[in-house]
Amino acid sequence: MSSEAKVAGHYGQGRLEELILGAVAREGKDPENLTAGNLSGVDEFHVGGLEATQELAKQMELRAGLRLLDVGSGIGGPARYFAGEHGCRVTGIDLTEEFVRVAGTLAKRTKLDGLAEFRQGSALEMPFERDTFDGAYMIHVGMNIADKAGIFREVRRVVKTGGLFTIFDIVGTGVGRTGGGTIRYPVPWALSEETSFVGTRGEYREALQKAGFEIMQERGRAAFGIEFTERVIARMAQGGPPALGLHLLMGEKTPMMIKNILAMMKEGVLEPVELQARAV
Repeated sequence: MSSEAKVAGHYGQGRLEELILGAVAREGKDPENLTAGNLSGVDEFHVGGLEATQELAKQMELRAGLRLLDVGSGIGGPARYFAGEHGCRVTGIDLTEEFVRVAGTLAKRTKLDGLAEFRQGSALEMPFERDTFDGAYMIHVGMNIADKAGIFREVRRVVKTGGLFTIFDIVGTGVGRTGGGTIRYPVPWALSEETSFVGTRGEYREALQKAGFEIMQERGRAAFGIEFTERVIARMAQGGPPALGLHLLMGEKTPMMIKNILAMMKEGVLEPVELQARAV
């Protein structure tokens, strides 16, 4: 089985749409009349959740009608946010067929299917023509992709010159395969090192520059990530997981995954990092 097939299998649940809509109903919301904000507890699948996405938006030069590529779009939370709040036209691509199907369904239920669409496929070989998009972003995806140079070359191919590529990923401080601190599993993106390919800031910078991007800005978000994750754990300790939460995506190992991420951020083994790069 290829590493991409294993990654796709890690995320597929089989009845995700049913679980999400059931949780929406238990929270007292109407599954037939949803807003993007109603779903943020489950569809912002990254450190910092919706807060992190809103912070990214400030740096992405967004405007109505901007055509954006979402690399590894999951069930579409950020895509629906950028579509609904900023009027962008977003196309997401993801390996996991179930995620793509659920993302499309939730776009229809939030009446954003005119602005947000989703395709199943590999980000290493995208079904788009050269210079299709005005910009692109990737949120907590690179940890599942060994070939950083390959994915960044593909993004550069489909993004117009001058477009911004915004990344928010978990990186290592010289970890795992490259020495230094050891990653403890499970984590949200992998149950073992078999499908975990955490890179360093330096590896991202080098791969971006070789692909034809100029690094415009870089920011570590460890303090924010730690504070946010501590809040999540405190809420779960007090009242248990919310009906509409990330456990719907990650399953019964969710508490352990979150605790592992927090511990490794505190130890400096892992760090959430934002990168903005411009296609040149």
